Amino acid sequence: MKTHNSFDEQYDFAGKAKTWSLIAIVIGVITIALGLLTNTERTFANLLLMGYYFTCVCAAGVMFCAIQYAAQAGWSASILRIPQAMGKVLPIAALILIAIIVAGLSIKHTVVNEDGVSYVAPYLYKHWASHDLTVKGSEIYDSVIAGKSGFLNVPFFLIRMVVLLGSYSLFGYLLYKYSSNEDSLGGMFNYKKSYVVSCVFLVIFGFTVPIFAFDTVMSIEARWFSTMFGWYNLAAMWVSGLAVITLVIILLKKAGYLTWVTTDHLHNMGMFMFAFSIFWTYLWFAQFLLTWYANIPEESAYFFRRWEPDFKLWFWLNIVINFAAPLLVLMSRDSKRYVGTLQTMCIILIIGHWLDYFQMIMPGTLKEVESPFEVFTWIEPGVFIGFAGLFTFILLTTLSKFKSLVPKNHPFLQESLHHHI
Repeated sequence: MKTHNSFDEQYDFAGKAKTWSLIAIVIGVITIALGLLTNTERTFANLLLMGYYFTCVCAAGVMFCAIQYAAQAGWSASILRIPQAMGKVLPIAALILIAIIVAGLSIKHTVVNEDGVSYVAPYLYKHWASHDLTVKGSEIYDSVIAGKSGFLNVPFFLIRMVVLLGSYSLFGYLLYKYSSNEDSLGGMFNYKKSYVVSCVFLVIFGFTVPIFAFDTVMSIEARWFSTMFGWYNLAAMWVSGLAVITLVIILLKKAGYLTWVTTDHLHNMGMFMFAFSIFWTYLWFAQFLLTWYANIPEESAYFFRRWEPDFKLWFWLNIVINFAAPLLVLMSRDSKRYVGTLQTMCIILIIGHWLDYFQMIMPGTLKEVESPFEVFTWIEPGVFIGFAGLFTFILLTTLSKFKSLVPKNHPFLQESLHHHI
């Protein structure tokens, strides 16, 4: 069966999309500059949050491609360009995150602990990266942190970060490269290489992404630990990545591109978002319930901080946005097939998982405030807008470099073009 779609049309990144993304980047740069001058610690925390979010979304793009290749899925063949572009952007996101971490560990300031002792600490990871924490006899010596210092030390921490992000970026690049070669050469050779690379990536990623989450986020509060935390972060990464992929598909389709994408493809993406929002909730509840039930001080302190008045509202709003909203909206068939509803749900989940990451990072870095509405300042939206603009600009620039917005020699392309559920 022939189609009337043109597979030789390239994406032209120009007009309002380019203008608004550049404006957003400028807003972000100004916010970061002013934030570093007025509230350096909060600004570094927001940079870490958005650097981590940016990296996770791009890694989710690689994960999406790898799952489709490993499962030999046909329905998704015509939409692979978007997650492939996200994988191509991953090295840039990784470099930005590493730069933020290095700067946060290198630039130091004086802080006062709960006992009133002043000491010099970095702006990021002060609960383990402060030198005197592991020195016996110092005023701030912490035997728990000293016991973890074989793993939580700056050189080994940075090595792990570079190796993990470097390996994920390599796999993202390979999947991008093989798909591009497939467009030019045809045949099954590059598809088979994509299949093998995807299987290897999923094994490596599955075992190492919890370590990435432990290092980047959980170590902010280094005395606390949870074996569920890595999988919880993987679920958050996956849902937010799915939301971004779906939103980009919808916006490109509204702009006149991806004419071959139908409501059936969007239905599939909606089902993924719904299903894994439930999975995210399962992990959230499992981590919370076991910690509450056991009531072990070194574990419950994490949630105790988030139940204090300044964060309690946002703690419960997190579960409402990321569980109740997709449950109530995306459960029905029609809602997954109506573009307006699906687009709105994507935006809600993107913001919701920003709040999720905010809950993970900020309570361990911010000082207590009197009201839950003082938790947020002008820095949070400004940094978010800046990174959103940067992501949009780099992603759409990468998409514009593809000779076609569809992998036209993909062996399952015709199945995808006639996908129906």
